[in-house]
Amino acid sequence: MKVLLINGSARKNGNTYLALMEVARILEANSVQTELVQIGAKPVRGCIACGKCKSDAGCRCAFDDDLCNRVTAKMRECDALIVGSPVYYGQPNGSLLSLMQRMFYSAGSLFRGKPAAAVAVCRRGGATAALQTMLMPFQIMSMPVVTSQYWNIVYGRTEGEAALDKEGMQTMRTLAQNMAYILRQQTGQPKPQYEEPTPMHFIR
Repeated sequence: MKVLLINGSARKNGNTYLALMEVARILEANSVQTELVQIGAKPVRGCIACGKCKSDAGCRCAFDDDLCNRVTAKMRECDALIVGSPVYYGQPNGSLLSLMQRMFYSAGSLFRGKPAAAVAVCRRGGATAALQTMLMPFQIMSMPVVTSQYWNIVYGRTEGEAALDKEGMQTMRTLAQNMAYILRQQTGQPKPQYEEPTPMHFIR
């Protein structure tokens, strides 16, 4: 069992990193491998709806000059996904949203049916809105959402302050325990057989 964690903060060792590392520590203690990818400070393209990925059997985005395809490829060997982001104006980091949208659109088959969770880290407010934004794509991708004892939120402003949020860090540990439990239940079990999508538009 292996979980991919994506740190959506440009700060390598900031509070989002601390929160995700607390999750990773408990997952590893439960015999679940983890791999952390940091989004970094380099630009991440947004999806331009070109549709070229739909003609690519390799599940790749047409843009190959940022980390999208490299991160997507890791999901071939990972059983679950956790994304974390600082809160900017009540929203996740825009680069993380661009990454998520392109990954799911170009390589949805690598994510579908795999458990997922999101973590929001903020100074004061806007965390629930940012968390909801990150969770919505999981629901479209048929990814079971893993919860905790509270919303997956950690508070902290300056680097390292998140470690002082005792309840937040406990929430991260409970999230990890729940993720490990769900992965154990899925071990050896076939994925659900999904129907072919039948999308409808409001305007015809």
